Amino acid sequence: MHHILKYLLVVLLLLPAGISSAQQGQRDSKGTTRSNLPYLTIRGSVREGGTYAPISKVNIEVNGGAYTITNPDGSFTIKARKGDELIIRHKDFETIYYIIESEERITVEVEPAVSNQVTNAKFKNDIKAFNILIDSVTKYKKLNVEKSIEFVGEALGQSTSLKQNAEAYLVLAEVYMYWKQHDLAVTNYRMSLQNTVANEAKLGLAKAYELNKNYQESLDTYNGISKKELSNYQLVTLYEGLGDAYFSIKNYEASVEAYKKGLNVANQHLIKPKVVDLNSKIAQAYNFSGDVDKAEQFFDNSLNLAERATKKRALEEKVTVADFQNTNRNYSEEIQLRKQIVEDVKDVEKDSIIENESPLTLQKQNYKIGTAYFLQKDYANAIPYLEKSREEADAKGDLVVKKDATRKLSDVLADAGDYDGAKETFEAYKQVVDELYIKREQELSQANRFRRNIIEQQNRITSLESDRELTTSLASERNKNQQLIIYSLVIGLILLLIAGLFMFKYIKQQRLANNLLALKSLRSQMNPHFIFNALNSVNSFIASNDERTANKYLSDFSFLMRAVLENSEEDFIPLEKEIELLDLYTKLEHFRFQDKFDYDLTVEQDVAVTEYQIPPMLLQPYIENAVWHGLRYKTKKGHLQITIAKKSHNEISITVADDGIGRERSKDLKTANQQKQNSKGMGNIKKRVAILNDMYKDKVDVFIDDFQDAEDAGTKVVVTLKKD
Repeated sequence: MHHILKYLLVVLLLLPAGISSAQQGQRDSKGTTRSNLPYLTIRGSVREGGTYAPISKVNIEVNGGAYTITNPDGSFTIKARKGDELIIRHKDFETIYYIIESEERITVEVEPAVSNQVTNAKFKNDIKAFNILIDSVTKYKKLNVEKSIEFVGEALGQSTSLKQNAEAYLVLAEVYMYWKQHDLAVTNYRMSLQNTVANEAKLGLAKAYELNKNYQESLDTYNGISKKELSNYQLVTLYEGLGDAYFSIKNYEASVEAYKKGLNVANQHLIKPKVVDLNSKIAQAYNFSGDVDKAEQFFDNSLNLAERATKKRALEEKVTVADFQNTNRNYSEEIQLRKQIVEDVKDVEKDSIIENESPLTLQKQNYKIGTAYFLQKDYANAIPYLEKSREEADAKGDLVVKKDATRKLSDVLADAGDYDGAKETFEAYKQVVDELYIKREQELSQANRFRRNIIEQQNRITSLESDRELTTSLASERNKNQQLIIYSLVIGLILLLIAGLFMFKYIKQQRLANNLLALKSLRSQMNPHFIFNALNSVNSFIASNDERTANKYLSDFSFLMRAVLENSEEDFIPLEKEIELLDLYTKLEHFRFQDKFDYDLTVEQDVAVTEYQIPPMLLQPYIENAVWHGLRYKTKKGHLQITIAKKSHNEISITVADDGIGRERSKDLKTANQQKQNSKGMGNIKKRVAILNDMYKDKVDVFIDDFQDAEDAGTKVVVTLKKD
């Protein structure tokens, strides 16, 4: 990423799921439409090959769905369905397209064409091994909780950072949430947060508290999360969780308020599954608070929206609404809705298996239809549905529904006057109760054994964390003396650096003082030199008996002299003032040599002269040289051009150009005595520029060259001046 390299893109999948072709389109292998599939939590990371450094702010998007970016550690989490297309974009590599097959981790490596992959090989392999184990946890999450816990323990053994520890505990907490071990989920969410604070873990902890009936802790955790740091989906989850917690403590008003806030966010950001859920939950809260009309309104919304979602979700919502109708004794509406559910469940069962625990089973729906008919005293319809419920429950081994349906059938027969049938059915009911009792004892025994096993494994995980902390503590104690030595060396180094800093400042101050003294000396040399040359001009006027011209020249000269002396103590003066002095000086020289040259002084309009500072008397020697050594010896009348122009946003160029005889011919015209003497003005200027650039970081640059390719080559001086 730090060099200009050609990047290769490699997508590594840490489980043998492989990349599915995009041609699978809208249906899975069983022919189920993708819109009917549940959302999966897809985790992944984007890293640079070789160094395995994380790449942040990579755009992660589900085609036509959710959007997120990678965190500073290169990781991301996004909701998607099986078969969805994941698009990974970044300015430094080509776009990647990937088809979601399962909840496996996706690792994208950006490999430079030439890279040293040896240096970080062990670190890289450790991270990959950790990710493989975490993906194994996800794979076995719904199949084998004990194996999932075992993989988490191994992942913690491979962990190389607090962030990896936090991720391992977070995944384990999610496993416990799936298996309804909410107290253990709370423990692991908290351990995750102890390693690294993350909003995902906070939201999970708050939900686990609520399901574990720690309602106040749940509310406190939800309210303690900063909403500004959450993604849109997480914000909806937070409001939904708050609503659930308030609903559990029967604070229906606060529950509705929280649900509605979540619904606003879900509507605004098109989080469609949550829109259905929240409409349904608002309706239930209104129903329990006694506001049946509002409940019915929101149930209508949820039913309409659910029809556009998956078939299973639509059925679940119909069941919720049917229960609502039953609560409010609207038995006809309930029966009609449940008959629709029965027909739809038959279609869903063609593609998937509905477990007995699901409220969608045919035996449960037929039982509730029969019960509704019974409450209407419609025995002729109640009896067939209850018998059908018994048969389906018996076929699917659902003893709970079989028991309820048998008892209800006995009640219906008795109420209808068929006492023999009622008695016979009641005897069957007692047999089912006995079977169910035996089964429940077995289930309780299995549940206790299951609980003991996972607690034992959880204790091993907890002891692993304790051992890690103990090892860290012992290592810290062993290194204490080494740290003291290191701290002493660091303090000594800091003292040396401070001493060096003071020495550097002292040398810098001395150097500055020397430079200021040198500048003052050079300025003191410049002024007499300038005065001497100017007095020569006055002397020539007097010698030619031109007293009036001499007086006029002397008056202008005295004004110029006063300004020069006023500026003699300054390193820099405003460019505007220097231009006035140059104009006056050039005017005096032209006054004397009118027959030798004309001049122009041009300041371009885009030059803000008030924003620039210039060393005083910097340009005067160049103008003097142009007149005295170039234009004065020209046979024809020459021209002097002084131009001030903008070079860049913080630089200007000042050009002094003449079409005089040029430097070479001027040198040839000097006498032997003149050639032995160096120009004091030009020599002083060079020294001043060197000192000023040393003090003010290359503020002034001077370039001298021939003006043109001709007999009278002339001279061009370009002075570049930077803004402060």
